[in-house]
Amino acid sequence: MNDSVAHRIFFGVLLVAVTAAFIWLIRGFVQPIFWAVALGSGFFPMHRRFAELLKGRSSLAAAASVIVIVLIVVLPLAAIVTAMAAEAAALAVRVDQEDLIERAIEWISGQLPGAEERLRALNVDIEGLKSRLSSAAVTMSQFLATRAVAIGQSTIRITVYFFLMLYLLYYFMRDGKKMLEGLVRALPFGDERERHLLERFAAVSRATLKGTLVVGIVQGTIGGVMFALLGIGAPVLWGVVMALLSIIPAVGPAVVWIPASVILIVAGDVWQGIVLILVGALIIGLADNLLRPILVGRDTKMPDYLILLSTLGGLTAFGIAGIVIGPIIAAFFLSVWEMAEEEYGDTGTGSTGGSAGG
Repeated sequence: MNDSVAHRIFFGVLLVAVTAAFIWLIRGFVQPIFWAVALGSGFFPMHRRFAELLKGRSSLAAAASVIVIVLIVVLPLAAIVTAMAAEAAALAVRVDQEDLIERAIEWISGQLPGAEERLRALNVDIEGLKSRLSSAAVTMSQFLATRAVAIGQSTIRITVYFFLMLYLLYYFMRDGKKMLEGLVRALPFGDERERHLLERFAAVSRATLKGTLVVGIVQGTIGGVMFALLGIGAPVLWGVVMALLSIIPAVGPAVVWIPASVILIVAGDVWQGIVLILVGALIIGLADNLLRPILVGRDTKMPDYLILLSTLGGLTAFGIAGIVIGPIIAAFFLSVWEMAEEEYGDTGTGSTGGSAGG
């Protein structure tokens, strides 16, 4: 008996050590692995339909699924990123060369003759304010230009990651079900509990990601199209910014379109500003309230604060991929605790939740 326990302990330690070593070995390829898993999970129902149409030829179905994903997800995303980088670089050059902040302050001073005197009466350093705003604009423009150049310099690495992601995606599509079954058999928590956990995690994460990504894409697309129609510069860049800001509850894309509307009205383009306000309030603003309940559903919806915290934490830990990784980790967190509540919540004699559940 002692030998058996010792063997189990030794094997457990060996298993953990080898797993940790393997994770350390592939640590530089976390993002392509993650995107392959995320896309494979999201599009697996499509792969299953392809497999049915192709009479169980899983390899051919996986290849067809990968081709469709490239056509409807990867290529449009690459085009958007390319356009965004070009607009960011152009905007950086414009801000740096034309001194837009200085001109904007001078224009406001011309429109409001008494504004400078009133600000000086309040001991506001006008010249210092101009200098700080100009410095901030130049710093931001340099940051945008640097990021645009960095994207260009990382072309080889991005290309390698892209093809690695497609390669892994093919095998995750083809063998994903076998991998999950092997994981269920290997984990020591009980097969039924593990299957329930994986199903619940998949449902919560898929619904949350649909709600977060689709709402962001819709809001960003509407905002970018309106910016283009109204002649506001860098519409793709600002559309992407609005899509990213859509994760922030109660504020979101309004951080972009409200100042843009005010600037249009102040600049004399009154009807353009009013149109942007109406579209922002009635279409962009309501898209979240209308789409998210449909996409996420009542049972799987994560609280807004948890989506915000997990997304910001994901951005800090994983970069841009954290927009997706963060909510998925949060979904897993919720799934585990919901299972714990279902399994152990009614075991306490004085548990109100257990009484209500019974």
